[in-house]
Amino acid sequence: MRSAARFVPCLAALVALPLALSLAGCTTAKSFAIGLFYNEARLPSANVVRDLAYVEGPGADAARHRLNLFVPLADPVRGERPWPVVVFIHGGGWTEGSKDYAFGDADVYNNVGRFLARHGVGAAVISYRLMPGVTWREQNADAARAVAWTRAHVGAYGGDPADVFVMGHSAGAQLATRVALDPALRAVAGDVCGAIPVSGAALDLTDRETYALEDNFDYYSARFSDDRVARAAPPATPFPWQTEASPIRFAGPTAPPFLILYAGAETEALQRQSRLLDAALRAAGASSRVVVVPGQSHERVVLTLSRPDRTSGPAILDFVRTRAAACR
Repeated sequence: MRSAARFVPCLAALVALPLALSLAGCTTAKSFAIGLFYNEARLPSANVVRDLAYVEGPGADAARHRLNLFVPLADPVRGERPWPVVVFIHGGGWTEGSKDYAFGDADVYNNVGRFLARHGVGAAVISYRLMPGVTWREQNADAARAVAWTRAHVGAYGGDPADVFVMGHSAGAQLATRVALDPALRAVAGDVCGAIPVSGAALDLTDRETYALEDNFDYYSARFSDDRVARAAPPATPFPWQTEASPIRFAGPTAPPFLILYAGAETEALQRQSRLLDAALRAAGASSRVVVVPGQSHERVVLTLSRPDRTSGPAILDFVRTRAAACR
């Protein structure tokens, strides 16, 4: 899970290729992966507004406090205006990645934005500050401010400020979940119409069974503990940071509806984290639906988010369209 908890730059891990192929080199494996799973969504350049600053003034990070906005094509059937918008938060183990991560011509996260916009849904694909330069608390603040900026400005592009969703993959799924649930962050971002965490990690850092499944507790303690010291195994009684950093603790009856996706071939520990979130939301009386994406790994599932012929894409579009109608 140490490698599965983050979006691995070498896409050899992304496709879980046989050893013989992986020995051919990362570049070969990457090209093969892209050819098999990456399906470029086309969108006119006029419908893409790049590098919008969602934080300005003192303390703004000129590189990381940025987002790309994808404006939907005019739909001749629906003619939808204003349109809903999804704020997408990338993964990368809280330490790497950006909105513009790409391999060759395959820009993985922006492709999610183009896919959504081609189907009548706006998208804001964001970057945020990374560890160890900032703590997890500051990353949460960045995600909330990106949602707040989107809500405040999307109307100028034809979007509906009342129809804002938040979605993320892996570490980004944890940030998206926190923004959707944490009252302090909701006060900044505003309430969202729905949340779509995809293969989320560290949703419940207090769950001992998750971290007993694989030797991975030190990975998370190094990122979320206040002293950033790795620890070999979870204690019988959770450290305060385990509770504080877990977005699942905010699951309650006022939570927005959730669509929780996870990969059927990712580790049992990661699958358990998604199931725990679903169970907590349902127990609190909130709306939650789980979709298991068959045959995909933790890394590869992100490529299915921008495909109309895979489980993820249609499920996301259906959720956003249904919820957007209810939010209005």
